[in-house]
Amino acid sequence: MSNNNHVDYDYTTGKVAQTGRKSNLSMFMIMLGFTFFSASMWVGQEMAAGLDFKGFILAMLLGGLILGAYTGALGYIGAESGLTLDMLARKSFGTKGSWLPSAMISLTQTGWFGVGLAMFAIPVAKEIMGLEVTPEHMPAVGYVLVAVAGILMTASAYFGIKSLTVISYIAVPLVAILGTVAMILAIKSGDAGLVEQFSRGTKDLSIIAGAGLVVGSFVSGGTATPNFTRFARNARVGLWVTVVAFFIGNSLMFLFGAVSSIYAGGNDIFEVMLNLNLFYFAILVLGLNIWTTNDNALYSAGLGFSNIFGLSKKTMVLISGIIGTVAAVWLYWNFCGWLNVLNCTLPPVGIILILSYFCNRRRYLDESMPVISVNWWAVAGVVLGAVVANLVKWGVPAFNGMAVAAVCFLVGEKLCKK
Repeated sequence: MSNNNHVDYDYTTGKVAQTGRKSNLSMFMIMLGFTFFSASMWVGQEMAAGLDFKGFILAMLLGGLILGAYTGALGYIGAESGLTLDMLARKSFGTKGSWLPSAMISLTQTGWFGVGLAMFAIPVAKEIMGLEVTPEHMPAVGYVLVAVAGILMTASAYFGIKSLTVISYIAVPLVAILGTVAMILAIKSGDAGLVEQFSRGTKDLSIIAGAGLVVGSFVSGGTATPNFTRFARNARVGLWVTVVAFFIGNSLMFLFGAVSSIYAGGNDIFEVMLNLNLFYFAILVLGLNIWTTNDNALYSAGLGFSNIFGLSKKTMVLISGIIGTVAAVWLYWNFCGWLNVLNCTLPPVGIILILSYFCNRRRYLDESMPVISVNWWAVAGVVLGAVVANLVKWGVPAFNGMAVAAVCFLVGEKLCKK
């Protein structure tokens, strides 16, 4: 009996056993909840400002197709290998080389966790409680809200995939149903139909640029896909549950943001619900929407830091949660720009994981992949890809970074096999 206390149900450093695999519905809920990200509503707002309704739909479809191909490949790899992003990185980047992608994903996800806490506390303090909140001043009640949310969300990530599943089963239906109802009520309360409302204003965004916004909205978070799809029953499930859930979830977020913008002039469905006098539902939707993403983000951060420091995932989740909670308000006002810079560094990691896996698939599956300390070609690919993604203004940053990283890694693969 005592040995059961030491069972790692999250399989932090090894392959997920078949007994640890989850049902298709559970995987769908987890992955759908992962995409319920309030910041994606801001992208929907940008798209609504720059595109008419037809252009909006086409950009959403094109961007969703590209994002689905990227995250779907990672979902397939995670499910087939049963390994976390960090354990996959140990094979493609080397045992010590994997510290780079682990640090990048962990810092980014801890940062977004903190921002998410403030994205809940600040609107509630301002809109519900009528308090004045500025970059220079946060009332005590605001910090209390941050602390309470931080404790609850850290707890769900601490208890691992089981609690993430429970949260997803609760939050996903509520957010989807209440958000959709609020969106429909907003459209009915307006003075024009959806297509006509979309046509108003300056439309200066191309469909390609809109698709780039769609991809950029979740390509960094999507890089952590293997951390969750490794619990899928097989590779096919990992692929399709990722593609379908990500497309549905992201599309809902973009629509919520777009409708909020053109009918209520707000950033997200929270403001629409306030305008419809649905105060308590607004708080519920805002909190659950952020919770589903924040617990996944902190879970990924714990796995990454565990790979670097050799401590348990639970320990690193606690430490990351404390840091994110304490720094939440500062992160919200000062760090969003830096987080976007970091976001551009993650797609190069993802493309190297994909290429390394499919170039050496048999070795991954029979666990005969050579163990090295550092794959300098992979490290160089991420560094150069990140530089190009952040500095080159032409095209889509994520694509630019992935292209450079892919070329660098494949050149290294060819040279090493000679």
